[in-house]
Amino acid sequence: MADQERLQRLLGDAGLKRLRLRLRGRYERGFGNGVVTLGKLTPAERAALCGLLGRRPRQGGSLRFNIDDLDAALRNGGLADSLRDALHLLDGPIVERSAQKAGMLARWERVAALCGEPRLAALLGDARAMGMLKRISGGDPESAERLCLAAARVLARLPVPAQARSHLAADVLGDAHGLDPGRPVARLVLSALRRRPADEEEADNDETVRETWAAAGVMVNELARPALFLNLPGARVTAGEPAFLSLRALLRSAPAWELAGRLVSVCENPNLVAIAADALGPQCAPLVCTDGMPAAAQRALLGQLRDAGAVLRYHGDFDWPGIAIGNLVMREFGAKPWRFSACDYDAGANRIPVARRLGDAWVEADWDGVLGVAMRAAGRAIDEEAVAGDLLRDLSQKNTS
Repeated sequence: MADQERLQRLLGDAGLKRLRLRLRGRYERGFGNGVVTLGKLTPAERAALCGLLGRRPRQGGSLRFNIDDLDAALRNGGLADSLRDALHLLDGPIVERSAQKAGMLARWERVAALCGEPRLAALLGDARAMGMLKRISGGDPESAERLCLAAARVLARLPVPAQARSHLAADVLGDAHGLDPGRPVARLVLSALRRRPADEEEADNDETVRETWAAAGVMVNELARPALFLNLPGARVTAGEPAFLSLRALLRSAPAWELAGRLVSVCENPNLVAIAADALGPQCAPLVCTDGMPAAAQRALLGQLRDAGAVLRYHGDFDWPGIAIGNLVMREFGAKPWRFSACDYDAGANRIPVARRLGDAWVEADWDGVLGVAMRAAGRAIDEEAVAGDLLRDLSQKNTS
């Protein structure tokens, strides 16, 4: 039977903790017995080892010895069955890191295997997504498993016809705030809906979050930034007057759009809608405004118009944000450019005497590889309102019928 009191006195002193950690480290790394050289020993550490081995203490900062000899000395002295046993008695169990790592890897593989919801399972097949899951779960597989099961329950309900986010969270999670920004389950669900892990910037971007939820029928701040339009067939509004549709209205009771094969123009700036209403009134062709980069309501409306068979065309400011918006509208909603080419830019630049300076953040136009080059060469931005005359001629019903 081990004499733990004596073992504590000989090897368990607080001043020898560093020595014990170094010796434990060998076993944790999977090394067995054999000859070992320990360098940079303190006098107390060297004296303790020499005492256990029955050696006369010598000067120097290192000591070479066979762990088998130390095992035998501990066993013969009735202190412990081995050095490993002694370290266990003094400081607790020794876990080999390779075995611990393998065990942890198996637990994380189990977490991924439990995710039967297809979108979540596909997401967690991405190593970056697993890294995100480990971060938001604090590195705890059990916590990660609970988060995944909760996220899977939410995803199983999506898409919904139209439901407030807080209502969905209360129904599925029992917590009306369970899908609020910053909540781990919300981060997982949003990532699965986007088919990629959401980075910190995306997770904190209110507009990006609203857009992602809206695409699944979930309403967040559904009255913010309504979509502006003029003369859309199917909308129950006064002809010739600009009107708005909120995200709430678009998701809950969308109009029956009568637009199959009909041309619908899309502009960037609300001022152009006002100009068109003043100049053309009920005779203006259908016009929709993105109001800058489209938010959730604008995206919902454009998606509905596309699905109703409308033929979309887009015009915006000839500046880098306008080009970025054009790339998005054309890529996501199948719009065509509307007086938005390098030739149109050159024509406008030649006849407009005063224009604001174009910034340096170059954006290439996906639909016209020459447009960005021409804009950089001229260094001038052309606002949409400056070419309103050209656009109004296109919007006149007699020219679009």
